[in-house]
Amino acid sequence: MAEPWRDRARRAVEWNWRLRSVGDPRPHYVICGKDALAYYVARAMLESELPAGGARVTVVVPERYRSNGPDVAGLRGVRVVRSDRLDVATFEAAGLAGATGLALLHQDDVGNLHAALCAQAVDQRVRQVLRMFNGTLADGVRKLLKAPVEVLSDAEMAAPAFVAAALGEVDPSSFQHRDKTLRVARRVDVRPQDVVCALAHLTEAQGVELLPAEQAGADLVLAEATGQPPGTEVAARRLVRARRRRRPVTVLLGAVRGFATRKIGVAVMLVLAVIAVLGALISRTESASPLEALYLTLVTTLSGADPDTTKPAGAQIMQVVLNLAGLALIPLITAVVVDGIVNARLALHTGQLQPARVGHVVLIGLGNVGTRVMAQLREYDVEVVAIDKDPEPRGGALARQLEVPVIVGDAALSETLVAASVADCQALVVASTDDVANLEAALAARDLNPDLRVVLRLFDGDLAERVEETFALGVSRSVSYLAAPAFIGALTERAVITTIPVDRHALPVAEVPVAAGSELDGRPLEVVNRDGQVRLIARTPAGGAKTIWWKDLDPRQVIFPGDRLTVVARRRGLDWLTRQCAPPARPGPVPQPAGAVHSGVHIPTVVPSSVPGPTDSRVAAAAPGAAHPVPPTEGASSTTTGGPPDEFELTRRHDGTGKVS
Repeated sequence: MAEPWRDRARRAVEWNWRLRSVGDPRPHYVICGKDALAYYVARAMLESELPAGGARVTVVVPERYRSNGPDVAGLRGVRVVRSDRLDVATFEAAGLAGATGLALLHQDDVGNLHAALCAQAVDQRVRQVLRMFNGTLADGVRKLLKAPVEVLSDAEMAAPAFVAAALGEVDPSSFQHRDKTLRVARRVDVRPQDVVCALAHLTEAQGVELLPAEQAGADLVLAEATGQPPGTEVAARRLVRARRRRRPVTVLLGAVRGFATRKIGVAVMLVLAVIAVLGALISRTESASPLEALYLTLVTTLSGADPDTTKPAGAQIMQVVLNLAGLALIPLITAVVVDGIVNARLALHTGQLQPARVGHVVLIGLGNVGTRVMAQLREYDVEVVAIDKDPEPRGGALARQLEVPVIVGDAALSETLVAASVADCQALVVASTDDVANLEAALAARDLNPDLRVVLRLFDGDLAERVEETFALGVSRSVSYLAAPAFIGALTERAVITTIPVDRHALPVAEVPVAAGSELDGRPLEVVNRDGQVRLIARTPAGGAKTIWWKDLDPRQVIFPGDRLTVVARRRGLDWLTRQCAPPARPGPVPQPAGAVHSGVHIPTVVPSSVPGPTDSRVAAAAPGAAHPVPPTEGASSTTTGGPPDEFELTRRHDGTGKVS
């Protein structure tokens, strides 16, 4: 019986893919992940203009998964491999052997470690970039793996931006490069001689202007750290001083108010009021001093009094009423104590027993990001109250160590927010992993305090921008968008020193080497600076000479091969600079995808034999400047330059067979 055409077409697609992976000189990257971070990394690889013809990207996702943000498997131009396990068979199906880089971006430290070991068994030369939260485990991975590896934490990179937004200041983090320590600051907070370059000009009419041409008018600058405390530390100290000035009576009354139930408290107050009135009457009738009247009242109330028929009728009535009040007061006191103990045990278990607070920061979600934010706020001595649905969240142990109260409950409920004193807090940081829950909690908090500063975490960058504009919820952050440049820099071996978050944008600080025969070889330094795209801040001459910083840079100086240029740039500006610094391309045809479409299945043609083989392909992929993408700007296209217009999905079953769809 003849083989059905559909099966023959499927086998032809698989066979041609194997041939193309061998003969295609474009660099090949394998990305394992399903969330927004994997999406931004894969999209940046596809959109990169380096090298000519683009890069080949294969993404490995679970067979069935739900994406909170943009779907990496929906990117046009990627090859999709579906598998629930990242093992040797999966990496072989993804074509890892001979690939340029591997990114393991799942939020599972142990799972990423296991996948890295399996990938090492397939090809020890593939550069690996792992996403990990546990710093101790990350240090062990660097020593354990034989393959070139870089371990990064997106939570650690994004936490400073959340802290800065919560305190109403700029990013508090600083970074060191060569012999200088640099930090982001407002221009008014630094001396003019310490300003390295202008980062952004903030205007209500035009929004954010990055790397403006007018250096003097910029609001946000990159400055040299000279020992003066950053603005965020100043803001944190101001919060601490304000908290210490709170009236202790208010705090005491708040604690008493939360000790017992409302009904028991009202009953106790009524009995005490009756005793106080009768005590005043006794003081008048018996002409006793206030201290004597207090003594007689307490003794009569608590222990009773001997009957005395010689007393006036009014005094006898007051004595009887006081005895009755004493009989009622003692069980009420017992009820208050018992009710307080029971409520305290229940509240301690759920985190609901919290005194009234003012000027603190409420943190929702103690996952990877929330734990980092909590730790950094406590470093600044800012009081924090955490809320999480899980009784034992990931950051629970650290919260107990830092003495941060954790309220277990739904942050979208008003009673949970009231228990955390959201109405009187300085800021609300919503950092859980559920976009819907985060938005609900932010809106509920705004109902309690319309002027509350809200820092909202959303996975979808476009949704974050629209929510910020529509609901006026303060600042919306995407952890994946902030961390993606560092992961891409590590994956492509580009020397990305750090990433500076500016509003909804990210500016990488990178060091780019100048190759011999490149476009910048022999040209003056002034051609490097491009308004709105690239700003040169340092130059390290070839041969390991001392770095020349912005103060001593002469625009007329000539660039020599081997020089290393340190710049602050946007994505397209950094791509342009990397192309200008790359060695001249070797002559040779770049294969273009071609082929016909039969029955809805795209069948690429077999690559001619003149295309370089696997060894040449790997050398070309590893050449300097081969591929240096960074995260895309807002609104950028998701199509690949020179990549295939249509791809297919390869689903690996547990029995090892392949299924193409």
